[in-house]
Formats: sequence, structure tokens, C-alpha cells
Amino acid sequence: MHRISVVIPVYQGEHTLGPLVSDLAAFFSQSVTPSGEHFQVEEVILVHDGAIDRSHEVIQALATKYTAVKPVWLSRNFGQHPATLAGIASTVGTWVITMDEDGQNRAEDIASLLDMALSTGAQLVYGNPLNPPPHGLMRNMLSGLTKRIFTHILGNKHIGKFSSFRLIEGEVARSLAAYCGSGVFLDVALSWVVKEAAHCPVVSCAERAHRSGYTFGSLVGHFWRLLVTSGTRPLRFISFLGLLSLLLSIALTVYALWVKMTIQMPIAGWASTIIVSCFFFGATLLSLSIVAEYLAIALSIVMGKPPYLIVSHPTAGKRK
Repeated sequence: MHRISVVIPVYQGEHTLGPLVSDLAAFFSQSVTPSGEHFQVEEVILVHDGAIDRSHEVIQALATKYTAVKPVWLSRNFGQHPATLAGIASTVGTWVITMDEDGQNRAEDIASLLDMALSTGAQLVYGNPLNPPPHGLMRNMLSGLTKRIFTHILGNKHIGKFSSFRLIEGEVARSLAAYCGSGVFLDVALSWVVKEAAHCPVVSCAERAHRSGYTFGSLVGHFWRLLVTSGTRPLRFISFLGLLSLLLSIALTVYALWVKMTIQMPIAGWASTIIVSCFFFGATLLSLSIVAEYLAIALSIVMGKPPYLIVSHPTAGKRK
């Protein structure tokens, strides 16, 4: 039987945690997935991330009512991803589910995510909403753009589009939580150690009781953290621009000399200005990008990127 640990970071959960845990309670005893796999939600880790409402009272009441509910108290608000990592570090299940506190994710979809993981052999499965998320049009568009940048521009095609509703193999999740440094975007960290992610169709529900606590400024900060922790690909783009500028300066020099020597056409003074500007602009960008590459290596060490991760079974092929 597959033992499931559910991790929920809590920031505004006063009115939403009760119904959510009640939905999860249906799986506290042995259950069966649509494909016939036996599983049980063994624990629900509620991470109190410096909540701004009376979530602490709700968490204490739920822990009294359900033995499977386990509170984790953080000293202050650290943010969704650090809180999720703190919860993951406290799990014991063979699989870890991460989900939001606002009721967007359905408890019954856990079974579908588990089936997808077992049928594909994936260590990481994302819930892929079939319907648009219950946010404003602008936020949905920006969220979709961010995920495309993460997948195609930052080079994380093996992960694909991410979401906060995830199923992660337990030992991988706990090892990652032990390695990760402060400020690391969780899905970037998962891309370090997971060979390939699977995606399972799910239904996204309307938020219960309150709107999202993310402001425009916090979403921008979220995106910036994703960008700066995603590796060196943006730096290599700068290197490419610098190299292109150097090649352009060389090509313009050759062309100017050819015109001067063969056609005997006088060269205007602006041509040499452009050549010199392109040369030094390219040399500066190339030099900065080389320095930035060294800094990126140091940053990966500071962020806790592991050189390897040992697991108890082979990751290639499908699991039966």
C-alpha cells in the first residue's frame, strides 16, 4: 500500500483548512485508485507560515480532531516555497503531495496523480488543470507566460509546466528539502534532481472564502526568484549577444577595408565609430558573462544544488 503525506503551507487558512482536511479525511483509511492501486493518506502536515489570521487555532483544533494532522510551526512568515520544504522535511510517507490551502485542489485527484506516477515511472507528477485557474484574466496570462519561460527559455522541458499541486516520491522530496538553500524556487530545485516529470489532468476549483494573498509586487518577486535561480541560460544569452557584437565589428572592419581598397570609396567617420563601439560593447558583454558564469557556479553551491542524489531503486523504465 502506498503511504501518502500531504503538505499544506498555511498563511490564510482560517476558513479553508477545515473543509480541505475534511475532504482529505475520506482517504485516511485504505483507499483504491481508479487503476486499482491501494493507498492511504497517512498524515497531513499543516505548516503555519506566520499566518495573518486565526489559522493557528484551526490547526490546533484539526490536530485534536484527526490524529493524522500534524502541525509544523514556523517562527515567522518565510514564504510558500520555504514553508513547503519545511513540511516536506517533516514527512514520512512513500509519496508526498503538496497542495494549496484555498481548496483549489481536489482531494480525490490525489489518486489520479498516484496512478500517473506508477504508470509512467515518474518521480514527480504535476496536476495539470483542465479548466482556467480561478484568478483574474491578467494573472492567468502572466502565470502562463512564466511557465512557458521556465519550460522553453530557461531550459526545463523535462519538467514542463509546473503547479503547486504536485506528487513527489518521498525519498526524493525529503533529500531535496535537506539540500536546498534559502530562497530557492521549489520547482527549480526539483528540476535539479528529477529526470522527467509527468502531468496529470485535474480540475481546478474556485477558491474558498478568500481571494489569493499574492499582490502584484509579490508575484513579480516570485517571478524574479524563479529567473535568478534557474541556472546560467540567461547568462549564456548575454554571452551570445557579446559574441555576436564582436563578430559584427569584425565583419564591418573587413567590409570597410574591402570598399576602401577595391572600389576606392572614401569611408565616412561614423563607420569607424560603429566598429569601435560594437567591438568594445561585445568585449564588455562577453567578459561580464564569463564572470557571471563563475558567480553562477558559486550561487548553485550557496543554493544547495546537490552534485548527486541517491535513491533506493532505478529511475529508468516503468514501475509495476
